[in-house]
Amino acid sequence: MAWRNIWRNPRRTLLTIGAIAFASLLLVFMLSFQFGSYETMINSAVKIHTGHLQVQAAGYQDKQDIRRVVPDPAVIGKILDEIPEVQAYTYRAQAFSLISSEDRTQGIVVTGIDPAGEAEVSKLKALVRQGQFLSPGDTNLALLGELLARNLRVNPGAELTVLGQGRDGSIAATIVGVKGIYRSGLDEFDRASIHLPLPTFQEVFAMRGGVHAVVIIGKSLAAIPFIKAQLKARLAASNLNRSLTVLDWEELMPGLRQGIEMDLISGIIFYFILILVVAFSILNTFLMAIFERTREFGVLMAIGTRPGRLTRLLLIESLSMTAIGISTGILLGSLLTLYFQAQGIEFAGSSDLLSQYGISGRMYPKLSLLSALSGPLAVLGITFLAALYPALKIRRLRPVEAMSYA
Repeated sequence: MAWRNIWRNPRRTLLTIGAIAFASLLLVFMLSFQFGSYETMINSAVKIHTGHLQVQAAGYQDKQDIRRVVPDPAVIGKILDEIPEVQAYTYRAQAFSLISSEDRTQGIVVTGIDPAGEAEVSKLKALVRQGQFLSPGDTNLALLGELLARNLRVNPGAELTVLGQGRDGSIAATIVGVKGIYRSGLDEFDRASIHLPLPTFQEVFAMRGGVHAVVIIGKSLAAIPFIKAQLKARLAASNLNRSLTVLDWEELMPGLRQGIEMDLISGIIFYFILILVVAFSILNTFLMAIFERTREFGVLMAIGTRPGRLTRLLLIESLSMTAIGISTGILLGSLLTLYFQAQGIEFAGSSDLLSQYGISGRMYPKLSLLSALSGPLAVLGITFLAALYPALKIRRLRPVEAMSYA
């Protein structure tokens, strides 16, 4: 009976189902696009500098004192070799110093890197625009950010003087040659950083074999909590948990996490408004159905049909239309998402803005169980509540008055 009643007015039914299907399609695609863009942003950001995880000396993240080091990074490396979810790792050390060319002097962050490991963990090698990337065995050579090179007025082959303070309080000074110049798109990074081979850094800054961070890349974002838990457990078993700490990308880049949260909240507000529009469509449909069928309901109640049965009938009609619309929307939304997941979406006009976050102009949605079901299930819940009000109005009908309704 409910199925027959749905198609008593095919045009209205199709419009209602179409509205629900369109809302579900839009929710599936937009949620998949949001989640995919977040993963792109995170992976792009961590592969420029921070990594998914870092092992540091306790307190180093809050106060980057050159004396707070991981004294024996090889021990951490052995632990990471035993965790299969780890894709790659490398060692880094850094210090604040003055760097001088023939014409200018600037305060910058000097970072010591292992060239081979860095190429596996970050995109730094691919970002070199002039000259060459560092090679294993290089000494007294450096990579500069493009903006820093421009400020210092140097090109590959030029010499720079580095002056800072070593771990033991001594003067750290050396002359390095510019081997390459990179451009990440992150102005702050390109303006205030220089990279030296890790052995050169350790010698100049008297690190005595220590580093400031073991930088880790996982095989996927989903694996990061497991890797972090494993690292903490093994550091505790080795009695290293008091002197060392494990930080994930959210702790290393709180600004990125907050930006994602703000964008997600604004998206949820938009989706809620969209669902409300669909809910009012359902509400209007069933209010009209009650007005048109009041005499019919009066007759049914007069011959003994209980109000509760009529209420269930209307709710079944509502859920049937909603189920058809949601199923259609999920199917079409998933197909649309899978197409753009393979092809990507080009944002040519936003390339400059996106490059500030290390992201290319092409974004890729990512279909998941959460993005495919969370929005449509919200539509189901809201439309059910919207249909509940007109359905409960049946309980207040009186047979004699309903049958006389014009």
